[in-house]
Amino acid sequence: MTQWLYFSPQSVIGTTRFEVVRCGGQDIPMRECTLAEAGRTLQGKAVQVILPMEACSWIRSPCWPSRKRPRPMALGYAVEEHLGEDVDALHVAVGKPDVERRYPLLIIAKALLRELLGALQTAEIHVESVRVDADMLAADRPCGVGSEGRWLIGGGLEARIALSEQAMSTLRPHLPADISWQSVDESRLPPLLMQGKGSGIELLQGEFRISHRPWRLRPVLLALACLLLMLWGCGLARIHHLEARASQLYAQSLQHFQMLYPGHARIVDLPMQFKALKAQRGDEQGPMSALLALAEQVSGDGIEVSRAEFQITEGWKLMIVATGFHELERLRDRAEKRGLAIRLDSVSKEREGVRAVLTLHGSTR
Repeated sequence: MTQWLYFSPQSVIGTTRFEVVRCGGQDIPMRECTLAEAGRTLQGKAVQVILPMEACSWIRSPCWPSRKRPRPMALGYAVEEHLGEDVDALHVAVGKPDVERRYPLLIIAKALLRELLGALQTAEIHVESVRVDADMLAADRPCGVGSEGRWLIGGGLEARIALSEQAMSTLRPHLPADISWQSVDESRLPPLLMQGKGSGIELLQGEFRISHRPWRLRPVLLALACLLLMLWGCGLARIHHLEARASQLYAQSLQHFQMLYPGHARIVDLPMQFKALKAQRGDEQGPMSALLALAEQVSGDGIEVSRAEFQITEGWKLMIVATGFHELERLRDRAEKRGLAIRLDSVSKEREGVRAVLTLHGSTR
């Protein structure tokens, strides 16, 4: 069994955040200790971190119309009205969709997750994954597990919650009759959760994804570093050679330029002067051409342009209104296929649809 660290609700949302943790695993008996002591006990072994459900929110998205897997933030904006915080301040982890293409989402504050990973790194703990206790119950049936006056509800249910004894007594009559109930001692709860960890959503997604580098690869990495150092030395010698060759070619180009344009005796910037002469033939593309290419991509398919602005430093900005988030995803895909570098900002859901600001980069040359 993999080594694990289990944070209680008090150790995550209490005043002594991340200071006390339960540690256990293969050949390591379960005990409560400080995070620094856990780091010394685990000695760099891969660790499964378990967070309490009180630190997260769980929600299932509406049916997603496209078969292409949506971006996490697109799903976050789709359920924004059910959240009490700014979506941009939250980390959205996405699970596997059901037959109706509804995605389960685990949502946690980015600041809290960063603080947790920073504390684990300080304690020299090698994190393999981060999951949530109520989301780790066996998924083949509805489950309710109680420990220390706290109940976890999940499994086959469309819910992931943690309840006190009082709240549990109120909710129990409304839960399915076939739910599997189990009460366990605090020392048995983490091993029980580890048995169903395959069904839990991994929080380390997107910007929080960790690149694992096993210690056994250290000799290989050292040899690779030596090889890169040798290549860097060869590259440096080649750079000196190319610089000398470039100086020679520049001198030849300058001589040819003076032969082609004898009236331009004063040379300040050869490439710019040559480009200016070339521009006289009308080879440059103006910003209106970029606007036409962008308008061709944006128009139609449930998207309307309410306003357009052009700025020298940023290019074209279009204020658009789409009927839904799916249309924005399709717009982004079309632009990528056409080689247009666009960015969508200030996405918000309103009564008339989804409003966003579309910026086209590199619209002028």
